[in-house]
Amino acid sequence: MSVADFLKPEGWLGQTAGPRYVQLRHRLEQGIEEGILAPNSSLPPEREIAELTDLSRVTVRKAIQELVRKGAIEQRQGSGSFVRQPVARVEQSLSHLTSFTEDMERRGFETTSTWLERGVFLPSPDEMLALGLSTNDQVARIHRLRAAGGRPMALERAALPLDILPNPTEVTGSLYAFLERSGNRPVRAIQKISAINLEATEACLLDVAEGTAGLRIQRTSYLESGRVAELTRSIYHGDAYDFVAELRLST
Repeated sequence: MSVADFLKPEGWLGQTAGPRYVQLRHRLEQGIEEGILAPNSSLPPEREIAELTDLSRVTVRKAIQELVRKGAIEQRQGSGSFVRQPVARVEQSLSHLTSFTEDMERRGFETTSTWLERGVFLPSPDEMLALGLSTNDQVARIHRLRAAGGRPMALERAALPLDILPNPTEVTGSLYAFLERSGNRPVRAIQKISAINLEATEACLLDVAEGTAGLRIQRTSYLESGRVAELTRSIYHGDAYDFVAELRLST
């Protein structure tokens, strides 16, 4: 079936409740799922979709913008709207304390990092509170864009006391592997996960549209002694991750 035939309003428009832009969005999503709108293929221009569907260009534009925010469609300057290549989803267990590098390598992905910040700084109020630091202390901080299989996946910003990480520039790969060699690898952590919409800078780094769904995760990690070793705030590619936890009935 051609895209033009698929978008003709007979048979789908008005068949379900809801605003017309939502019905069109569902129709486009169906076309993506069924392969009629193939990955990396271009959508017809808004004007043409409006003519095919008997909808206004405002309605068409709103439906497409919804798909852009969901990460199904990307808009390329001067080229139009294109179906995004599906991102392979990754399941990450919430029951085991592992690093990004360990998670990805276990699944056969080669990981890379783009350093955004790495050095020794005065701690922020949040870092002082979480790490038990004073205003006279300093903190080791690393901030990087993490990629797996060549695809941007997450933004990580970690802060650690200087006696645990004296020289953050020595970290070149897995932070946890580096800490393990010095006997300072965390053994447990508390994580807080929040759903967000990516702001412009975050979206640009993760190669998605502004407003795309993402996950913000704050992790506070502890040594065997119970001391806080790390405060990490990460932003994950929302359509690439499924976090899985095993729950047991309390007795």
